[in-house]
Amino acid sequence: MDLKKLIISIIIIPIVLFIIVVWLPAPIAPVAYSPPQPQALKGVLAANKLLHKAELLALGQINGPEEVAVDSQGRVYGGTQDGKIMVLTTDGKLDVFADTQGRPLGMQFDQNENLIVCDADKGLLSINLQGKITVLATSANGTPFKFTDALDISSDGIIYFTDASAKYGHKEYLYDLLESKPHGRLLSYNLSTGEIKLLLSDLYFANGVALSQQQDFVLVNETYRYRIVKYWLKGPQAGTHEIFIDNLPGFPDNISSNGKGTFWLALFTVRNDVLDSLHPYPFLKTQMSKLPKSMWPKPQPYGLVLALNEQGDITQSLHEPSGQHLKEITSAKEHDGYLYLGSLHNDRIGKYKLP
Repeated sequence: MDLKKLIISIIIIPIVLFIIVVWLPAPIAPVAYSPPQPQALKGVLAANKLLHKAELLALGQINGPEEVAVDSQGRVYGGTQDGKIMVLTTDGKLDVFADTQGRPLGMQFDQNENLIVCDADKGLLSINLQGKITVLATSANGTPFKFTDALDISSDGIIYFTDASAKYGHKEYLYDLLESKPHGRLLSYNLSTGEIKLLLSDLYFANGVALSQQQDFVLVNETYRYRIVKYWLKGPQAGTHEIFIDNLPGFPDNISSNGKGTFWLALFTVRNDVLDSLHPYPFLKTQMSKLPKSMWPKPQPYGLVLALNEQGDITQSLHEPSGQHLKEITSAKEHDGYLYLGSLHNDRIGKYKLP
């Protein structure tokens, strides 16, 4: 190819590709959103390397344990990308506990030692000690669950859980991010009666759920608004909601309570400046949605967990800035003096000893 043809190709091909992309139908209908200016990582948020000290469980043996649960015998459970729930025994052996044939995400044991699971594809599930799966719910108020995500269970057997998006499934969660519309819901399920209630709708990707120490309120993360919402369950404000904490330094994923007044918040990654700058422009987001996801802005490999008190104050931050030891942390659960750390895409479970 001579120089003239090469120059023409360099000029013409991008123009043709641009025209093709613009005229392609878009999978989303985005709206403008102006994110708040992210707060700096200083003070209590200052970067550290505390998570470098975490032990790595099932390293290279487990694929995407987004959420973890620990049973009464100290065995650790995690759901994988291919629908299995793996159990790591106290002697380090990894076995298949159950296969939902979906995508198991949030999980927690109830008082009868059934593992209650939010499966993004299959709905709200209960799995007994023998691995038998029972479907508890797949819809609410006539609307099927599209993305059953996270849960917590009260002492009186009420499961509080989320349907992250009523429009997009777990393989399309990035579309929900770009669209910037509130498709998420917070719900409850009574284990004794089977009654299901819609508590909150119009949430921006309803993710992690955690009950307060006195179980008088429940928190739900709005991942794509960098904030957490408090929903009152008891007292004069019961049935109302408010912002618990806003303008977080990253994408809040799952949240858990240690039952002693501390919430552990896992952030998938820190804020993305490119993405924040795109949000006010629906046209640009529309065009980006047509591109292969490999061409979208990439999350920074970063490990981050925050401790919050019941007033919504950040009291501690645990970092892994390199993302090589732990990254994309999606859950943090306290059990017997340790934090167990899950990840959506990583091949390990972190075990961090608390001081």
